[in-house]
Amino acid sequence: MTISQLEYVLSVAKYQNFTEASKHSFVTQPTLSMQIQKLEEELDIQIFNRKKKPIELTEIGKKIVEQAKLIVSESNRMTDIVDQQKGYIGGEFRLAIIPTILPTLLPMFLKIFIKKFPKVNLIIKELTTDEMVSQLINGHIDAGIAATPLENPVIKEKAVYYEPFVAFLPKEHPLSEKKKLKAEDLDLSNILLLEEGHCFKNNIINLCKPVQLKETKNFELESGSIGTLIKLTKENMGMTLLPYLDTLDMNERDRTFLREFENPAPAREVSLIYHKSQLKIQLTEALKSTIDSVIKGAINFSDVKIISPLPKINLK
Repeated sequence: MTISQLEYVLSVAKYQNFTEASKHSFVTQPTLSMQIQKLEEELDIQIFNRKKKPIELTEIGKKIVEQAKLIVSESNRMTDIVDQQKGYIGGEFRLAIIPTILPTLLPMFLKIFIKKFPKVNLIIKELTTDEMVSQLINGHIDAGIAATPLENPVIKEKAVYYEPFVAFLPKEHPLSEKKKLKAEDLDLSNILLLEEGHCFKNNIINLCKPVQLKETKNFELESGSIGTLIKLTKENMGMTLLPYLDTLDMNERDRTFLREFENPAPAREVSLIYHKSQLKIQLTEALKSTIDSVIKGAINFSDVKIISPLPKINLK
């Protein structure tokens, strides 16, 4: 039994196809198949049901895969220990960011990070929070950036900033006459939300729980786009709440639809998250230090009340 054989098994379990798994493992398909077959013969079991399309794990195969994840993870720790001892920061780092954070935060730190750490191959995915947690647990990504707290016992969280919410109101909305809003002014039945799986929706629902009413809109919307919510708001289909960073690039006309909240303003906590058994601690710390410096720079050159290093209200 070798580590390579276990890695091939994990690849087939992930892609459910020997050809596809061989491509991602950088070996020929016959080589990968032969090595997995040797492992099955050594263990005297069938890991995969090859008659199924796509290929499925057998019952014992599911247990083998779970154990293989642990063994491969622990073997990778050897390299991580050596890298930490040498102070080396490089290699592949797979980062996921939720859709409501990626467009605003990524441009702030990406160029700085790749310039500061040129030996790092940063692979970025856009995932919902649920997808991110699942991939962290399965070892498919190394870290994520999401709204927290998640209250997951195997996930560690390091807060990087707190972002206030800003209301976006149609002109005819009753609250548009107010210069500043209070959290208790909001009515869930009149707020346009993102589809299930986006933590931004959960943030808003948590905020509105004290005044939640039965939904009365005669349409249902499933969208992953804040831009879509903005357009519908401008068509007087309801109001929405936006993370502050999403308002920075708005034109002057759209900014007239914005209303800030009175202090303490409702805000979401944004954190760098990773599995408690994370191997690439050097890279994780390098990423967090870069984001921290960017956020501090934003505070120094803009209104310190907008992005605060200290929480105002924790919504989630």
